[in-house]
Amino acid sequence: MFLRIHRFLPFTRAEGPGNRAWLWVQGCSIHCPGCAVPWTWDAKAGTVVETASLAQQIVAQENIEGVTFLGGEPFDQAAALADLGLRVRAVGLSVMTFTGFELEYIQRANRDDWNSLLAVSDLLIDQPFREELLDLSRPWVGSSNQRYHFLSDRYQHLASELNTMANRLEVRLQADGQVLVNGMATSANLRTLLKNL
Repeated sequence: MFLRIHRFLPFTRAEGPGNRAWLWVQGCSIHCPGCAVPWTWDAKAGTVVETASLAQQIVAQENIEGVTFLGGEPFDQAAALADLGLRVRAVGLSVMTFTGFELEYIQRANRDDWNSLLAVSDLLIDQPFREELLDLSRPWVGSSNQRYHFLSDRYQHLASELNTMANRLEVRLQADGQVLVNGMATSANLRTLLKNL
């Protein structure tokens, strides 16, 4: 199967529980106002990769406990991500998935591809980013409406710790001078940080 991606990061501490690989999918049908990554909306941009090859890269990464799918909109490519999720879970890695859709909407739709992605997700964060509800007080989310759904037992222990866990931001300076940032921060804080680099 093939997947259109914006960026793959083999190691992060800012995009979910523990050390993880991180996959930003390309293409989004939701287009949240105030989205921090609108360049991921175009479903014709990005790079096409084979899920089997990407799974090999993830599995080969040392010292990670799972992979995080975000976007763009992961449920726009649910079948391919479900295939990738099955491959990494087969070796004991976890899957965390973000979506701008509400879990109840996904469940009511009862689509095979969406159900398959839910089935491989240990932790789901749902609902669209809402700029007027900006809230970075909880880990991995940007607005107060976003919810955590523990779809397996793997991360149930985190449910009582979410209000005490801080968001993280990672900044990487590439050899070509490019600055790559991932994690959660306000636009103003990010501008200040990058200005001072």
